[in-house]
Amino acid sequence: MLPLVLASSSPYRRELLARLRQPFTWSAPAIDESRLPNEDASGLVRRLAEEKARAISTSHPQHLIIGSDQVATLDQEILGKPHGFERAREQLLAASGRSVTFLTGLALLNSDTGHCQVDCIPFTVHFRQLGEPQIRRYLEAEQPYDCAGSFKAEGLGISLFRSTEGSDVNSLIGLPLIRLVDMLHQAGIDIP
Repeated sequence: MLPLVLASSSPYRRELLARLRQPFTWSAPAIDESRLPNEDASGLVRRLAEEKARAISTSHPQHLIIGSDQVATLDQEILGKPHGFERAREQLLAASGRSVTFLTGLALLNSDTGHCQVDCIPFTVHFRQLGEPQIRRYLEAEQPYDCAGSFKAEGLGISLFRSTEGSDVNSLIGLPLIRLVDMLHQAGIDIP
């Protein structure tokens, strides 16, 4: 079995991958994550997931490398990470009473053969009607400024949802484990 490496510095993704109880290491890829002209959200996350995996392939020969990238979209517009209170407040006000779709690109690269499996997994969050005081309290309590969509689903952010829709709730946090298990199986790793 080829060793696993996660091409990510995200503690959220490392925590999710650890659930599969397979040994792995991780390495932060250095890539330009800029969107290409006319690139749609699905194409962006698929491309970046693969680029992240390939970026560390020379330093990890004979590995299975997992790359992942995620964007949140509202009315086909990509919502970036807010990086601060005011932008997070604006994003949550815009999402109030509406639906935000998270697209998670997933890549599994065999750095020995160069074969790469790539997919995009959608997950939709239907938000409650949110008022300014509720948003302010949430942001002050959780400070989700490094999260696309301005919330942490694994924390208090769940209180903002009316419902969710998708095949794998883990994709909302950034690593779709159900699809990853399928890819690992295709690469010869059976879990459990």
